[in-house]
Amino acid sequence: MRKIYYQYDPNRRVYRRVFPTLGQRFMSWVWRFLLSVLLGGIFFIIYWFIISTPQVEDLLVENSRLQSQYRVLSRKVDDALLVLHDIEERDDNLYRVLLEADPVPDVARQAGFNGTNRYAELMDMSNADLVVNTSQKVDMLSKKLYMQTRSFNEVVELSREQEEKLACLPAIQPVSNKDLKRTASGYGYRNDPIYHVRRFHHGMDFACDTGTPVYATGNGKVVYAKWKSGYGNLVEIDHGYGYKTRYAHLSKILVKEGQKVVRSEEIALAGSTGKSTGPHVHYEVWVGNKDVNPINYYFMDLDADQYEEMIGIAENHGKVFD
Repeated sequence: MRKIYYQYDPNRRVYRRVFPTLGQRFMSWVWRFLLSVLLGGIFFIIYWFIISTPQVEDLLVENSRLQSQYRVLSRKVDDALLVLHDIEERDDNLYRVLLEADPVPDVARQAGFNGTNRYAELMDMSNADLVVNTSQKVDMLSKKLYMQTRSFNEVVELSREQEEKLACLPAIQPVSNKDLKRTASGYGYRNDPIYHVRRFHHGMDFACDTGTPVYATGNGKVVYAKWKSGYGNLVEIDHGYGYKTRYAHLSKILVKEGQKVVRSEEIALAGSTGKSTGPHVHYEVWVGNKDVNPINYYFMDLDADQYEEMIGIAENHGKVFD
């Protein structure tokens, strides 16, 4: 029912009915509308921030759970980074040292983490610091794992090369000489048995009977297998990596030039051909086109005591046969 308005007329002492204008009616409705909106907004705010709905409660619980999971993930990533750091230290200071390789530069391990803001889209999230920090750690872990995988692939390849190198390295005596009784003369200046003058002896002599088996001291390729002045029948093996060995004064050569041989393979028979005063094997080791003392290349044959004993025999009691 619409309200009826009256106004008192003091002259006539009566109440006279008043009819509102259209503008007054409009303003009245506007004020009512605004008051309704204001009251509605107040009730909405009270309902939203004070009175929680089941949906809001569920969202709050889910948000709390996600925060807890992020914290747990952050701690796990920290632990993984510590383990990875220990692996990197071993890689640089143990594996690569043993394989004579340079360590991975820190610049390479840390590459890709500076210069760009990759996490701008995360800054508007609630708990942005936690989310961004964890994301940075995960990215860093991923990058470091990638670099470490590449490093280990390189280490494996170096190990294979090192294994091949060790197989080619001259590492045994050219004749069976476990009791060292066949050790005749060592490397260095000796009295020449034929010319009776002091001359440099470029290898080691092993006294043995004619026909004694002579063995390759490392894997390699035969590059010389015939007579050579002074050496008599000579076999020369190129082991690669700068190493070569020579086996001289042989009675019979059992290999051909170009043939590949492996360590301990029989390549010839001992004899006394060429410049020689008796049956023996003259053995030389060359590194980088320079002869070196062969006594340092028997580490697969001799223990420390035998090594010292051989040095004594070669230096003090040795007999030169060539």
